[in-house]
Order: sequence, then structure tokens, then C-alpha cells
Amino acid sequence: MAANSFALPPHPKIAKGKKLAVIILDGWGEQIDDQYNAIHVAETPTMDSLKKGRPDTWRLVKAHGPAVGLPKDDDMGNSEVGHNALGAGRIFEQGAGLVDSALKTGKLFQGAGFKYVQEAFPEGTLHLIGLLSDGGVHSRLDQLQGLIKGSAENGAKRIRVHFLTDGRDVLDGSSLYFVDELEKTLKEVSEATGSDCKIASGGGRMQVTMDRYENDWNVVKRGWDAQVLGEAPNKFKSATEALKKLKEADPKVNDQYYPPFVIVDEEGKAVGPIVDGDAVVTFNFRADRMVMLAKALEYENFKSFDRVRWPKIKYAGMLQYDGELKLPAHYLVSPPEIDRTSGEYMVHNGLRTFACSETVKFGHVTFFWNGNRSGQFSQELEEYVEIPSDSGITFNVAPEMKAILIAEKSRDAILSGKFDTVRVNLPNGDMVGHTGDFHATVVGCATADKAVKIILDAVEQVGGIFLVTADHGNAEDMVKRNPKTFEPVLDKNGQLQILTSHTCAPVPIAIGGPGLPENVRFRRDLPSGGLANVAATTLNLLGFEAPADYEPSLIEVFDA
Repeated sequence: MAANSFALPPHPKIAKGKKLAVIILDGWGEQIDDQYNAIHVAETPTMDSLKKGRPDTWRLVKAHGPAVGLPKDDDMGNSEVGHNALGAGRIFEQGAGLVDSALKTGKLFQGAGFKYVQEAFPEGTLHLIGLLSDGGVHSRLDQLQGLIKGSAENGAKRIRVHFLTDGRDVLDGSSLYFVDELEKTLKEVSEATGSDCKIASGGGRMQVTMDRYENDWNVVKRGWDAQVLGEAPNKFKSATEALKKLKEADPKVNDQYYPPFVIVDEEGKAVGPIVDGDAVVTFNFRADRMVMLAKALEYENFKSFDRVRWPKIKYAGMLQYDGELKLPAHYLVSPPEIDRTSGEYMVHNGLRTFACSETVKFGHVTFFWNGNRSGQFSQELEEYVEIPSDSGITFNVAPEMKAILIAEKSRDAILSGKFDTVRVNLPNGDMVGHTGDFHATVVGCATADKAVKIILDAVEQVGGIFLVTADHGNAEDMVKRNPKTFEPVLDKNGQLQILTSHTCAPVPIAIGGPGLPENVRFRRDLPSGGLANVAATTLNLLGFEAPADYEPSLIEVFDA
């Protein structure tokens, strides 16, 4: 598309020139106000005031399922698809749906990516690495099962699975069930095809492999040692034995934090280290927690940790995890092609943007917001600021995270007068909510609310406009519930089952500030609006008409 085709006409009724702050509260849904809702329990006077203000400047929008490009209405949203929708202004088929289609049609096994790894099948082993879960956020068990079956049917004579236990997008303690289902599939495929299919290694997702944004390379190294070198402090004859004995040794360990382990044969040798001539597929469809491993597998000049050895393999991702870096070079399913994001339109229309978050969510207000594109559209017009996240501790230990510092950086950007729009992500509700620590999540939500206040005060000083929303639910519901009665579910010991996953709850969106015209309100004819409607809304608030093919704006100008 030529640069001049990005030109946007001025909005006929909303003038340009007002500063706009866009605030994303990560993991902040709207749910029943009870004692299991950390947002409700927390002191959140700023968000409470927005909710109790003008009724036509606060509403709910969908952040899950088809509204963000996921297949079914019971598919939880996540930060990646949420920020894709927020930035792109349109709904694109996302991860799970893309993989489902490719498996259903068989195209996955006919594409260039699979044919590339297939070259190793005659003599080498196919290794499958990823999250063992049916949470549908990073991966799904049924997709792994389809990949195992299809690979064996298409020539894989030896398959080894290196899994990561979840307990974050699904209930803690469910890993034994998933391992049992995986073992059944491996046995069935082995008997049906004659292939040698086994589990080779494992570990918890927050302890092994699945770090992101280069926050802690030791997490990836622990996975590398187990998966590639076949070395780990813990060795077992089976994955079931591993999970049970590790739990017995440390009753406090949960699925997210299982230490790395390898499966060994009768002679004590690892059954599946990755060696020269093998093939590797990372089967997560979500990108963020596979990028670091992809770099370790693919980059020759890699220095983030000592790999000891770098096997010459055929490697492909389920999808391409970074389109800008072309990483990995080979992939089984093509990602959605997201073009003409709102950020790109802003640059071509001369708007200056400041984007900020801490490491764990920095990519969401940059890479994912920009349609899975690394870097800036314009170094002259855009400034991206990443604040290092705490490393070496779980987020419930310091639930305040960096929210106040993010807010202060954003406040300074607003008051500087250099920028037309500021966008930030406050991660507390999501990252602390995932730990399952209710008290810590309450503290995190209260801190995020304080951060919102800092930013809104700056908006007030410059006579600007604010838009506050969220990318998906999490902290608003921290117990498993009966889907019919919505009552909390108890386990066999009479204890509450803690919910650490995202939810399918709607999320709030609020607009305001002294720069918001009094005759602007949320439309009343879009009751089912979703995150993809936000991009057109922000462009309108900046004084522009949105592109014709964007999801419609949530706001309208009425006769005062």
C-alpha cells in the first residue's frame, strides 16, 4: 500500500489536537462482585469512579472467542490476540483456529514447513516441544495428538515428546490427567503405525523453557539441558512417576513450577536427547513463550547461555513466532497477515506515539499491537520504553510490579507535550492473577488502579482524553465455578479450586477527560462490541475517521 493511501480524513465532528492516553489493564475483566473477585476486593477508587460516572462513557466489550479471532465462544482471550485486535481494528483468525483448519484439512502435513522437518524422518527422531494442556491459550492437547498421529502416518519412525506442565491456563494438578491422555495416544500411534513414540522430558512452564522477552534465560537453559542434552537433576522411568515423586518430595510444588526432568531407560540413559540429524517442532501456536527457545535452536551465533552443543537439526515452529525476525525460518502453519494497524495509520498521519510497559508485557503494546511486527514504524514519530521486570522471583512476591514506574514514565510523556498519544499496559491483574495468590492479586490490582490515577491526572493537566480498557479477564475470578450455578467448586478434600487462568468475562472500557466533547458517548447500537472496535474509537478520539474496513467505532456524537 502506498504511503499516501494511509491518509485519513478528519472526523467531521471531533476536532484534532487533544492528547490521548490509552491504558490497557491486563487481565482485568468484569464479573460478579464477590469475595473471589480480586478486583472487587481491592481498593480501586479510580476505576470505581469511572464505572460510576457518566453511564454513556463506560461499558463492557468482548475479549474472547470469535470477537478476537478464536474459534469458539468458550475460548478464553489472551494478551496476544487481545492486543492484535486492539491495534489492528479488525478480527483475524488466530492461533488455535489456524492450526485447527490446517489439521482438519490435512494441509499442515502438505506444507513446506512439514516437508522440511520430514527430511529428517528416515534416520532421525522427531521431537515435539510445548505446553501439555487444553487451555487453548498456548497450545491444545488435541492438536498435539493430531500432530503425533499425522507425523507417524507421514513417515516419522521415532517420536519424542518434551512437554511443559501448565497449571496456569488450566487447573493446577491437572497435569497427571494430560500426561495419561498423552501416554494413551503415544501407545495407540505406536501400535497402529509401528513408530517408536515416547515421552522424553518434562518440567513446569514457568521453570522450564517458556520464558519470554528474554526475562530469564536460565528458564530456557533448564529446558535445553533436559531436551537437547538429556540432562536434568531428576531422572525417572516415566512421566507419571516423575510428577508423583516430585510432588511427594515437595508438596508445595505446582504444575507451573515442576523442576526439569528426563525419562531414562533401564540402563539409566535418557530416551530422547536431541542430536544431529533429528527434527524438532515446537507445537505451541502462541508466539511469546517460544521465541527464546527458537533463537537457541536456530541461531548459530547464540550467546545467551552455553548450549554445550548445538545439534544440526530440521526445526520448525507450529507458527512463525516473529515475523520481523523471520523466526523460525520454517513453520507448519502460516500466521495471520495483519496489515494497516492503527499504529501505522497514526505514523502516516503525523501523530507522535509513546508506548510503554515492563518487560513481561512490553511486546504487547509494541509487537502485538503493531500486527506481530517488530520495531517501530517511525523512529522519529514513535518512542517505545521498556521497563525491566523483576527477575528471579514469582510475581506474587512483588505484586506491585512496575506499574507505578510505567505510570510515571507515561505521565512525563504526556506532560512533555511531545506526543499526541500514549499507550501503556499495566500487567498486574494478569501476571499476579496467574500465580493464584489471591491476596497478592488484590495488592496488584490496587497498585494498577493507583497507576491509572497518575496517568489520568496528567491527562487532566493537559486537557486531554483518556481511554481505559483491558485485553482479557483474569483477576476478576480466581476460583473454579459451576458453569450452571456459578457457585465455587470444591475439590475432594473440600477445598476451593483456585483458578489461575484467563476467563471469558467481558472487559470494561471507559472514556473521559477534559478534552472529550460533552456530546460524545458510547453508541447504543453496538451491544456486542469487542476489542477490535477500539482502534476505530481511538482514531476518532484523535480527530480522524477510521478506515472503512475497520470494525466500527464504539463512540458517536449526539446532539447536545
